[in-house]
Amino acid sequence: ARAVFWRRWDRDFVRKFCSWNGRVFLNNSSCDVLVVGGGPAGLAAAIALRMRGADVLVADSLRPPIDKACGEGLMPDARRGLAALGVDCEAKGGATFRGIRFANWADMEPVSVAAEFGCGEGSGIPRTMLHTSMVERAQSLGVRFRWGTHVGLGAGITLNQNACRYRYLVGADGQSSRVRGWAGLDEGKTIARRFGFRRHYRVAPWSQYVEVHWTAMGQVYITPVSGNEICVAVVTRNSAVRIRDVVNAIPFLRERLPHDRVRDTERGAVTMTRRLKRVENGNVALIGDASGSVDAIAGEGLALSFRQAMLLGESITNGGLEVYATAHRKILAKPQRMTRLLLLMDAYPAVRNYAMHVLAGSPGLFRGMIDLHLGDSTMLRFLLNHGADMAARLVLPGVCPAEW
Repeated sequence: ARAVFWRRWDRDFVRKFCSWNGRVFLNNSSCDVLVVGGGPAGLAAAIALRMRGADVLVADSLRPPIDKACGEGLMPDARRGLAALGVDCEAKGGATFRGIRFANWADMEPVSVAAEFGCGEGSGIPRTMLHTSMVERAQSLGVRFRWGTHVGLGAGITLNQNACRYRYLVGADGQSSRVRGWAGLDEGKTIARRFGFRRHYRVAPWSQYVEVHWTAMGQVYITPVSGNEICVAVVTRNSAVRIRDVVNAIPFLRERLPHDRVRDTERGAVTMTRRLKRVENGNVALIGDASGSVDAIAGEGLALSFRQAMLLGESITNGGLEVYATAHRKILAKPQRMTRLLLLMDAYPAVRNYAMHVLAGSPGLFRGMIDLHLGDSTMLRFLLNHGADMAARLVLPGVCPAEW
């Protein structure tokens, strides 16, 4: 243990102090772990690894803060994941929400159901604010960064054409990961592919919930991000649909979201549900959307990345990637099952209308499903508490066990 400590101290001492006039005499591209991609998933991996003593270098072609089209809502499990990483975003601002409300606009009067979270609150945090907080946390731990850097993938890894030496390589470069293809890990199955758009409105939140409005064109997500601003995101199967199209189709939203309250330009991104056969190969591991993803409809992308980061840190510091590879499948399995159910509701209006009437008739069942999805309940507990009610309502809509 003493030898390990002194080797680490010597390495850090030389790296920090053996420079003069900006010229580093030690190879600044050598590290224990090279993380390719400086988004939330890559930063979470870097933080988790550095907390365990690894020398981590993060490389990204962009510069912070890095923005991305997303709903900007952190569910309670994602907040707990950030807390475990020592990241405090809420000191910079944001807003909290207590639960989720679904509204199905099959007719002029929607069918709706709402439920509060069983354990904690969620947070609405602008993506740039989240990214800045995570960068600051990583810097405070001693993570090194190479922003604005081209990562070359060939016989060896290069950073701006300079060779990089590492023990492990982590691909955190998103759904279209270059690292994944380079490492021979592209084999898998794409289950769904949709399009997401986001913009902000200077409008005070009118609800203590994240609202999900279901329409024939897709879903609209309303997330409070401050006391006088909300994030509006649309996820759709039609790439030609835009936020204004869906907002104008719902009178409730059209009245509350006038065009003169728009704060920024609309941003877009692709959202996918994808399952990979493998997420590691030799000393290369994938994390975040690069390692398989769930559609934005699940709201679990960031929470998954934070859980994967803690697992990856544990696995690497214990000497390998086997634990990470095995547990990664379990982490992704439950959100993907819920995603398939929600995408079924999106694809088939009759299924959506039926499901919404069932849930509206049993708010407790809706809350139980949310708790199960967020990991605040187990399948056994869910079935014991809601199994009979769910079976009765699916078989005989409008009837519950108490009425038998």
